[in-house]
Amino acid sequence: MDSMATMKMTFTPDKATVTRLNQAANRLNKSKSEVVREAIQDYCPKTDSLSEAERLRMMRALKEYMAKPPTRPEKEVDRELRELRRARRSGGRLHPAE
Repeated sequence: MDSMATMKMTFTPDKATVTRLNQAANRLNKSKSEVVREAIQDYCPKTDSLSEAERLRMMRALKEYMAKPPTRPEKEVDRELRELRRARRSGGRLHPAE
């Protein structure tokens, strides 16, 4: 067993949290530690998503980027993409890597 799995920690939750923890443990017939472990497992995936402020900041940055005029003509970009696709289909690099 991993030593971290049995690490003792000390927390000082507020009274309302202690009350809710006790209620959940009693209702589920589980130890408070088990309820806390399960709550953390349920909560962790939520931390992977962006906050609303971060999402809005990124959307603003994307809108600003999209509002800028293109740096090259569309035909030039399309030609380069065709060349890249053709090179990939033909087995990779046409020249040795530097």
